[in-house]
Amino acid sequence: MEMNSANIEEIVRQVLAGMNGSATAASAGTARGGIPKTAHVAVLTAKNHFDVKEYPIPPVGDDDILVKVEGCGVCGTDAHEFKNDPFGLIPVALGHEGTGEIVAMGKNVKTDTAGKPVKIGDKIVTCMIFKDDPEITMFDLNKKNVGGADVYGLLPDDDIHLNGWFSDYIFIRGGGFGSTFFNVSDLDLDSRILIEPAAVLVHAVERAKTTGILRFNSRVVVQGCGPIGLLCIAVLRTMGVENICAVDGNEGRLAFAKKMGAETSVNFKNFKGIEALSGGVKDAFGGHLADFAFQCTGAPGGHSNIYKFIRNGGGLCELGFFVNGGDATINPHFDICSKEITIVGSWVYNLRDYATTFDFLRRAKAIGLPISDLITDRFPLDQINEALQTNLAMTGLKIAIVNE
Repeated sequence: MEMNSANIEEIVRQVLAGMNGSATAASAGTARGGIPKTAHVAVLTAKNHFDVKEYPIPPVGDDDILVKVEGCGVCGTDAHEFKNDPFGLIPVALGHEGTGEIVAMGKNVKTDTAGKPVKIGDKIVTCMIFKDDPEITMFDLNKKNVGGADVYGLLPDDDIHLNGWFSDYIFIRGGGFGSTFFNVSDLDLDSRILIEPAAVLVHAVERAKTTGILRFNSRVVVQGCGPIGLLCIAVLRTMGVENICAVDGNEGRLAFAKKMGAETSVNFKNFKGIEALSGGVKDAFGGHLADFAFQCTGAPGGHSNIYKFIRNGGGLCELGFFVNGGDATINPHFDICSKEITIVGSWVYNLRDYATTFDFLRRAKAIGLPISDLITDRFPLDQINEALQTNLAMTGLKIAIVNE
């Protein structure tokens, strides 16, 4: 081809556009055995707004993995970041509930974090990133959860750019970066999308078990029937706990709670005042208060109320406040001391919980729980803004970005 000034100017424009992440989708080429040269990434560039940008796919090093993204759930954390940027990350590539297929990997990548062999074509999920603690293993995490680590989908933007699962490719860095990942090829796409939020509940139930109060025959109340509360019910049900009462203000969600394993339900909108609501919960348990309660809402009023549902000597797991939702008002004498309530807090999960979650999802499917039905809305990547608005509107349950 004869090169002239117009040709050169056009080439320079294309190179600069690719470096700035502003090239159009139509310009994407293919290379390296069908892997494109560029990837599309949903970048939160301002509050309440994503731009789908295009960036070059970096060379895959000896310890790295390139994953073609199949889908990613929208988490409440994504919604908080989308609306308010509480972590100060903008611009940022979000999405941490993702899964996809390995399309390229370095020669040193042989097994996942649990020691399971991996190869091209396997389906994986990522967990935490231990940049500051690369020697951590699967077996020393009883007291260390993801709160002390980073995750893909909440990393500050850098020259890699492919850092979140709201994309069509994600770049998993190896070596000293401290990435952890798991081969989950035996799970279907919906189950894989639900691994991360389900791990939150596996961890919460494990925390609850440390009290010695939660047992097979316990009367358990679960307050809040969003995706987290519904998964809590499912985890309890797969463990054999049957006497579960779901509390929420949405009849549709309460109906789904029964499909997930709740035996009874209470709509708090049908009661005036906490004493009447507490009586409704007691009636649901045949005249008894709960042995144990899981508080799954992010509402301070929900925390204030939950103590009234629990019997003397009972237990409580509070897991609704991933971020600061404000102060709750309680009376320590009446709510905790005189009732001798045992309380545990739960926040995210650890690596061992992640591995346990795979077994939970297999078991839930085996006993007929409609786990996949939790995903009520699916959007393509280019409708990421609509997906987040749907999540904020709370018109569905689990919202997901699913790539064709």
